[in-house]
Amino acid sequence: MSDIYHILDRGVDKRKIFLNKQDYFRFIHDLFEFNNQNLINTTFYNFQRTQNNVTGLHRIGLERKPRKLLIDIYAFCLMPNHYHLLVSPKIENGIAKFMHKLNKGYSRYFNIKHSRKGTLFEGRYKSILVSKEPHFYHLPYYIHLNPLDIEFPEWREGKLRNYKRAMNFLNNYRWSSHLDYSGQNNFPSITNREFLLDIFGGEKKYKQSIEKWLAELELERVRKIMLE
Repeated sequence: MSDIYHILDRGVDKRKIFLNKQDYFRFIHDLFEFNNQNLINTTFYNFQRTQNNVTGLHRIGLERKPRKLLIDIYAFCLMPNHYHLLVSPKIENGIAKFMHKLNKGYSRYFNIKHSRKGTLFEGRYKSILVSKEPHFYHLPYYIHLNPLDIEFPEWREGKLRNYKRAMNFLNNYRWSSHLDYSGQNNFPSITNREFLLDIFGGEKKYKQSIEKWLAELELERVRKIMLE
């Protein structure tokens, strides 16, 4: 398996990069669409929705060729002013090529939609090689727990009291791969989950483990690769 990297990028001056649901959906679309070695002639795709879940993507009125992936995306989380990815390259310079397309494409969409000009992201994305096994085992949990910052920022201090409410919030937050790892089809076409689910012991064990991880708050084990 290729090397695995934790990637983070945030809005310039920590500004919000997602202002509404359409922005989140667009970025999810871009995670799928730009992960492709083939030339993309258009980025105007529709989401296929089944019972309010996004199950895939398709181009309007045109057949598409199978994607030739630049990277494997193992986990992701979108926050109002930043995002996290856990990835590995499938080709030489795959991460750099993907990130260039992702940030450039989304920035163009965002600036047109919201009538603004200038840089959207804070310089070059941050990336760090996950070289130690213990870090790798804990990092997906950390990435998926990030949304708790919105309603339960005290979780980072180990002062979270109502774990049930916190997990309920997390289980209703759509903009990450957490739900897909929990067995719900949210954005299943974005991530390659087989590798991590094998390590977690399946979807049921993953759900049990992330609650335990939060309760025991093992942030110190991933402190060096948190990038924040």
